[in-house]
Formats: sequence, structure tokens, C-alpha cells
Amino acid sequence: MTTPALHTARLRLAPYTPDDEEDFVALFQDTRVSRWMGEGPQSETEDRALFGRIFSKVYAQDLFDVWAVRHEGRFVGHAEIKPSADVGGHEIVYALATTAWGQGFGTEIAQALTGYGFDALGLTEVHATVAADNTASLTLLGRIGFRHVRDTVEEDGSTTRVLTRPAASGSAGAGQPR
Repeated sequence: MTTPALHTARLRLAPYTPDDEEDFVALFQDTRVSRWMGEGPQSETEDRALFGRIFSKVYAQDLFDVWAVRHEGRFVGHAEIKPSADVGGHEIVYALATTAWGQGFGTEIAQALTGYGFDALGLTEVHATVAADNTASLTLLGRIGFRHVRDTVEEDGSTTRVLTRPAASGSAGAGQPR
């Protein structure tokens, strides 16, 4: 299965192209963004290697869906939905450039990913993991039907919240493949 493009009212989520590398690296090098992602900020070399693995592994082996997010043709973020042993199902992941914060794009992306999980992947529930201190994402996900199910204490002592949204919690919303 090839990653399809998704559309929301204002955004286009499309598979990355090699031309997206500088935008991807800039997004993940911004510590205001990367502090909430995975293991936190990485070196530029590590972020470039991560970008390369999107093509050499994720797309090449059809492991999961990963998108560049654009608003009016301009790169504004990253999105993915992938299987995760940590949550025992599929997890949504998204990141927005700081210039795109506060415009409702995060909500559109989360709804699109969740809808894609239910409609295209046939999932019965979708999960998210969010740092307990990331109140913006916790609030956003709560507004669209995700509920806190448990906490995980990380090796560094921080807390990660696991949230779940069942398919039965209403319509999936935007994010239909086109």
C-alpha cells in the first residue's frame, strides 16, 4: 500500500519527496518542536539520517504512512500513523513548525490521521503518546475525543500520557484520501 495524499479544509498531507529534506531538518532542529518528539532534540546529522530512512526503510518497505504537511503549498509540518508496541496499536504522531502554531492546524492533522486510521486502515481505536507537560497537545487531543488511559514513566523520570480514541466516538472527520 502506498501512502496516499490526504486533504483537510486547509492542509494537504502528501508523501515526502527528497526536496523536503531541508524543511524536515529545520522542523526537527527547532527544539521548541523536537522537545516533544521521540527522544527529544537530535543532532542535524541524526535528523538527516532519519529523513533518509523515510525513503530507504519506511516507504521502501511500506512500514507505515508518513506525510509532509503543507498549507497553501508551504511546508508546515510532519505527520504519521504507525504501529507501536508501546500502545498496543496504531499511534498518531504530528509536529508543526512554530510559524504554524495557534492556527488550528494541529487539530486538522490529528483529525485527518485519526480518520485515516479508522477509514483506510480499518482500526477500531487510535492512540497517541504525549509528554505530560505538553498541555497544548493534551488539550487538542481531548477536544477531538481522545481519552487518557494510562501514564508511562520514562527512563529520565518524565511522564508520558497514553491517550486512546475508539472508532465509536463519533465521525472520524476530515482526512479522506484523494
